[in-house]
This record gives sequence, C-alpha cells and structure tokens, in this order.
Amino acid sequence: MKKILLSIITVTLFLQHAEAQDSANQSGQNSTEMNRIERTEKTYKELFGQDISASKTDPELLTILQRFIFGEVFYTGNLDNKSRELITITTLTVNQTLPQLKAHTNAALNVGVKPIEIRESIYQLAPFIGYPKVLNALEIINSVFESRGIELPLQNEGTVQEDERLEKGKEKQVPLYGTGMKQALKDLPGGFDTIIPDMLTTSLFADFYTRDGLDIKTRELLIYCALATLGGTERQMASHAVGNLKVGNSKETLIAAMVQCYPYIGFPRISNAINVLKDAKLE
Repeated sequence: MKKILLSIITVTLFLQHAEAQDSANQSGQNSTEMNRIERTEKTYKELFGQDISASKTDPELLTILQRFIFGEVFYTGNLDNKSRELITITTLTVNQTLPQLKAHTNAALNVGVKPIEIRESIYQLAPFIGYPKVLNALEIINSVFESRGIELPLQNEGTVQEDERLEKGKEKQVPLYGTGMKQALKDLPGGFDTIIPDMLTTSLFADFYTRDGLDIKTRELLIYCALATLGGTERQMASHAVGNLKVGNSKETLIAAMVQCYPYIGFPRISNAINVLKDAKLE
C-alpha cells in the first residue's frame, strides 16, 4: 500500500512539474525565432502605438534591425522600458541622429516617461557635447511635445541662485568625485589651475546636477551612456563608473545600459565602456 501511495505521489509531482515547465515555456518565449518575432511585434507596438509595417526600400535591413533591437536588446538586462528609452534618447542626442530622436521621444511618452525627464536628460548633456547640439535636440523634442498638446515651456526645475553656484556645485561634486580634477590641473599657468576646475564645478554640477526632475541615479547612468557614445572618453568613463557605483547603480545595470546603447553606437564603443566597468570599484 505504501509503495502504491508513493508511486501516486511521485507521478503527481512529476505531472505538476511538467505542467509548470510547459507553462513557463509558453509564457517566457525566450529561445525560438518565432518568439523573437513575437517579442519584436509586442515591444514595437507598445513603444510606437502601431504594428510594424514593411519598408518599401530596405525591408531586409529593417527586419534585422527591428528584431535585434525590439526582440533581443529590449529583453536583455534589468532595465525597464522607461530607462531604455531615456538611454536611447541620450545616445541619439549625442550622435545628433535627430529623425530617430523624434520617434523615440514619442515612444518614451508612450511608455510613461515624463516630459520633464526627457528634457532634463537632454539638458544635462550640454557640458559633454556642447550647447548647439542640445539646442538641436530640444527643437525636436519640443515639436513632439507640442504635437501631443503638452504646454511649453515646461516647469522650471532649477534650484540654485546665481551667487551660490560654486558652493552648491561642490556639494554635488565632492562626494562623488572628490577634488581629483583640481589636482590634475594644479600646474596650469595664468590662474587656469583654479578657473577651469571651478568652471566645471559650476557649469556641470551646479547648473545641472542640482536640478529637480531627474534623480541622481538616472543622471549618472545617462551620463555614462553619453560618454560611451562619444568614444575616446575612457578617462572620464572611469570616474563616472565609480560615481555610478556610489549613487547605487550596479555593474549589472551599467552593462545592461551598454547593451541598450549597442544598436545605436556600435560594438567597439560599448566594448571599451564595459572594459572600464570591469575595473571600477569603490574604495
């Protein structure tokens, strides 16, 4: 009798496990080409609010692109779609690929990114890519905002008074980066050993890091993506990799962000950025 009961229990447990595994396989959709296509269609519609339509001129390339970005990249790593779209907006702004920026501004709004978050993500790029490129990007995102009935200008998010920029900038800069920049430039002649470090403190950390509308973890993550997109910025990436760790972004999150950048900036640059991350550590 005990053997019969044991056999029944064993068979029951086996069937339950098989059913659970079958259910997981059906819902996970992680391995086959058909699942990749389904993921592509689902993500594309969520982002852009429409089904994929075939390209009339280059259907093969567009299919490769869409299935890679929306069927693979969007399902790799621990990022949500809001973060993915802010990363994409950052890379497109740095690269000045403005037609795609328009599409992804709409996509960001569709998945719940706030207009102010989009604007702040672009504002903070000015010290890294220059103000003219930021103005170009703002023209694009503002046109999207207007087309969707979003009132401009958006609310003011500045928190610093003119006479406190250096003080407030240091409050943001020093806990993350110390005084390394000032030490690196201490031998410059003509007073530039003070002028340039102070200018960085005020024009980056006071003018942008102190602003509301975007939390510090998101700011640091997007800045690392911007530096990776620029290329040739390994020294700055090393500092900002540690800065990211200090504000609570894990290496896993940073690597996932690099994967998200891959379709827009190419493999060599994300490879360089990941190599920098491998050596980053909190002291």
